[in-house]
Amino acid sequence: MKTIILCGGAGTRLKEETEYKPKPMVLVGGKPIIWHIMKIYSYYGYNEFILALGYKADYIKDFFLNQKAFTSDFTLETKNHNLTYFLGNRHEVDDFKITFVDTGLETLPGERILRCKKYIPKSDQYFMVTYGDGVTDLNIKKVFEFHKKQKTIGTITGVHPRSKFGLVMTDKHNRVKNFLEKPVLSDFVNGGYMVFNRRFFDYIKIGETEHPALQRLAQKKQLSLYYHEGFWMSVDTYKELDDMNKLWVQNKPWKVWK
Repeated sequence: MKTIILCGGAGTRLKEETEYKPKPMVLVGGKPIIWHIMKIYSYYGYNEFILALGYKADYIKDFFLNQKAFTSDFTLETKNHNLTYFLGNRHEVDDFKITFVDTGLETLPGERILRCKKYIPKSDQYFMVTYGDGVTDLNIKKVFEFHKKQKTIGTITGVHPRSKFGLVMTDKHNRVKNFLEKPVLSDFVNGGYMVFNRRFFDYIKIGETEHPALQRLAQKKQLSLYYHEGFWMSVDTYKELDDMNKLWVQNKPWKVWK
């Protein structure tokens, strides 16, 4: 089963980083966040990816095309540019099968998904979709099993968002008791880890985001929600990127792989 990762947006709210690289390539623990996402999927046996590219697509292509050099010792003969790789000494060898799809600079996410359709074999009944900026300790295999049991066209994962603001707690006399610094909220949002039947392509229209298509599924009672009470975090600002890097140093809460 293939997983589409939406990588085409410009990530303007993270301009300190995305002026020079696409958002999925911002570094967390020295590795692009898209690599972390792919490691999560791969751990559960889903290692075939379709990258829906757009903004600074070459940056993403270069990283994966040159990964052998980044993860190996090698000898370079500068006169003829012959390379000898010492693959026995490789570290962090990934097992990904990646299809790179140029879905356009200005294309909206829904249409990006639609442009990846031809790379999903007709024999594949299911496919998955996620964004290139969120990590989680979600058990993706359980999400897929839930999706099959629900027998709906789509399943999205509900996660608890973090407040972007500190909360003020008061007593019954309106006296401040304490402050909660950007807590995890009790509400649920779409965490971006989604599973679909092929019929989902029929609900997507050119020139739209993915949200109208999800709304159409909901109106037909063809969209399920998998509740995830564990860790989830996305990167939208430089502060969130800094927080995610600190978490990686502290306890790596989304590192499900060995």
